[in-house]
Amino acid sequence: MKADSEELRQRLELWNQAAVGSFVDYLGCRVDEANERRVVMTLDIRPHHLNLIGIVHGGVHATLIDSAMGLLAMIAKPEASVVTTNLNLNYVTKAEQGRITVTAELVHASRKSVTTMAYARLDHGEICAFGTGTFRVT
Repeated sequence: MKADSEELRQRLELWNQAAVGSFVDYLGCRVDEANERRVVMTLDIRPHHLNLIGIVHGGVHATLIDSAMGLLAMIAKPEASVVTTNLNLNYVTKAEQGRITVTAELVHASRKSVTTMAYARLDHGEICAFGTGTFRVT
């Protein structure tokens, strides 16, 4: 995983340890890049990610997008806890196989909230879903 600073790398390692056995861990999500402006997560599509018609379940997209944006909000506010208060998703095209890459970017951070956006793309770059998220700083 690529991180811009030693302090951030150490925080990410602690968060990765805390994630062992979590839902994101079960899904098989990986953080490939993380810094104060952007988080990149990937997921190799497996049969348990598919719904009954053979495409990636919308909840998998939601989890990936929310998790990438949430990690970015955590990086933006390392001294506090953050929780999702709003998640807005748009599903654009189906995903059936290969890898999904989610890129989350910081839109705005204030004392009480963090706003982010993310795109989920297929191997060839086509957008399969995108969304925005607002996180409350507690």
